[in-house]
This record gives sequence, structure tokens and C-alpha cells, in this order.
Amino acid sequence: MERPVRIRRRRTWPLIVPFLGLIVVAVAWTALWYRASHVTQETLQGWFDRESRTGRIYSCGSADVTGFPFRIDVRCSPASMEWHSERPTVFVQTKGMVVSGQIYNPTLLTSQFEGPLTLADGLGRPAFIANWSAMSTSVRGVPISPERVSIGIERPSFERVTASGSEKLFDARRAEVNGRIVQGSATDNPVIDLVLKLDNATAPTINPLTAKKFDADITFTLRGLKDFSPRPWSERFREMYALGGRIDITHARAQQGESIALATGSLELTKTGHLEGQLLITVAGLDRLLPAFGLDKLVAPGGKIDRLAGTLDRFMPGLGNVARDNAATGIAAGIGLLGEQTQLEGRRAVVLPLRISEGAMFLGNLPVGNINPLF
Repeated sequence: MERPVRIRRRRTWPLIVPFLGLIVVAVAWTALWYRASHVTQETLQGWFDRESRTGRIYSCGSADVTGFPFRIDVRCSPASMEWHSERPTVFVQTKGMVVSGQIYNPTLLTSQFEGPLTLADGLGRPAFIANWSAMSTSVRGVPISPERVSIGIERPSFERVTASGSEKLFDARRAEVNGRIVQGSATDNPVIDLVLKLDNATAPTINPLTAKKFDADITFTLRGLKDFSPRPWSERFREMYALGGRIDITHARAQQGESIALATGSLELTKTGHLEGQLLITVAGLDRLLPAFGLDKLVAPGGKIDRLAGTLDRFMPGLGNVARDNAATGIAAGIGLLGEQTQLEGRRAVVLPLRISEGAMFLGNLPVGNINPLF
């Protein structure tokens, strides 16, 4: 006699439980993303509120929040700012920006900006135009206690708009600025490190030297701030003067062609807002830097050396040309006697004291330039 065949029912819970688990994880992750998105937007608004207390008011044409599931992207297009200060109101506008936060760290904000950026006067007339191939920033910390700020710009250019067209003020292959609090806190005697790096930069309107391409890597420390509450930098420098603060230049390297300069030293502020102090500068290829100090005017047509060379030519034709050709080297050698001979990156160099008094710069007693007051 045949036994009846039993049909076994397959258990479905081993399949259902993982599926339900995935649903729970997806719901939890979605809730986490929306929570992180809310924190990111609150943090961003906090930075805008902080800036508004310094007179810089930001606005966004249209804002979209995207980036699910791993990022939070707040897209603003266009982005603009009104800058209210002692001067007439300034308007700044760029085509758009994207501020991003990570879901696991929404208080670390990174931003991408789309150029060009236009800076206009109170009547809406363009005064300056900035552009770049890529521009990004990062801010770590919360608005009431910032910790670190970084700005990186690829192919930046900055022009002044004039009646006849535009005037180039600055361009570079890359520019980078990094700032961080190394001692204290944003609310209690912060000590701030700032690093400026320029690659293949020119700034034609500053100095004859900066009109030619140069690289720079400068690290300096600000000491003497009571706090880092929102305020214009002119007020911060005025506070530094009142508290006896200073600017320590711990490393400054600049190179232009075959000329290299290193500098260290400390500077203080005077009651008029000017810098005062002394830097030790180690220079290789000093003769190539004469235009920066205005010493090339001595050998220019009509200069003292040119007139002296003309006198020599009257006594012996051709002798004046010899004087002109060797004048720059002779001037550099004379300045070199003011300092100690040394080596810099395998080349002959000289260490020179650069004295700064009320913003005026001197090599020995020789005036070589001026620095505008900081407040």
C-alpha cells in the first residue's frame, strides 16, 4: 500500500526578514539624510548670519537641495552679496554656487563657485570683474566657533573696469589661502596661522617686480586678537594694536626667474595703522630685483648714472657704455655690502635687514617702497 505524499510548505520568513531589514535601513538612512540636510542648511544660514553682522548680506536667487543619499548639496543660482560698510554699498554677484556637506559631518562645508564674479558700486555700475576656471572653499566648525578655512582658485584673474575698457590687477595659475586657529579659541584670545600660496602670479599695478610672473609661499601668524567675532579686518587690526599684538612672518619665499628671496621677522602696528618692525631677507640674484626697489631709475635715460656716463663719453668715447652696462651689477654689489654673504639653495646670496617704519621700507637708509596702513 502506497504512502500519501506530503507537500512541504517553503518557509518565507528567511526571505522576508532581510527584505524588511533593507526597508528599515533605507527609511533610517533617508531620515538621517534629511536630518543632516537640515543641519547643513542651518549651518550655512549661520555663516550667512555671521557675515551679516559685518555688513555682508548674502542672498540666493533659487535654492535646491540635492545629493541624496551620501551628500547634501545646496545649489544657489545666482548668488549675490551686498556689502554695507563705511564706504558706499558694494554689490557682488556670481552666476552660482554649490555648498556641500557630508552626511556624516554636516558642519564641514565645501563650496564650488561659478564665475565670473562682478563687483558693482552703489549705482549698479561694474567696478571689478573676477573670473577663474575653478574655485572651491572649505569651512570647518560651526559659525560661533570656526576652526579652519581654505580657499583654492585655479586660473584666477581680477580686473578693474575703466571708462576705456579694463585694467588687469592680478592673475595666476593658482592661488590658495588657508587659515586656522592654532592656539586659544574663536571666543578666547585666538592665535591664527595664515598661509598664502601663489603660482605663476602677476600683479602689474602693485610694483614693477610683481608685473613679472612670480611664485610665493608665505606663512604668518596673527597674535593679539581678543576674539574672532564677526567684524571687519580693519577693526581686528585696530584691536591688535590696542592689545600689543604682532604679525610673525615665520616663512616667506618668493621666486621670480633666477631670483629667490626668503624672509622672516615680526611686525607690529602703530597708532596710525602702519606696520613697523624688521625682516631679515636672504636674496639670491639681487641685481635682477633692482626694479622692485626703484634703483633701475638710476641707470635709466636721464638718471644720475646715465648723465655720468655721458660725461665719461666726452672724455673717452665708449667709456660711458661700459659704465651703463656694469651699473646694475655695481649697485647690487654695493647693496650687498650692507648684509652678510651666505648661500641660498646652492647659490650665492646676501642677508639684508629690511626695516619698516610707519609703512615705509628701507634697506639700510635706502628707501625701497611703502605699505598702506591696515586701519
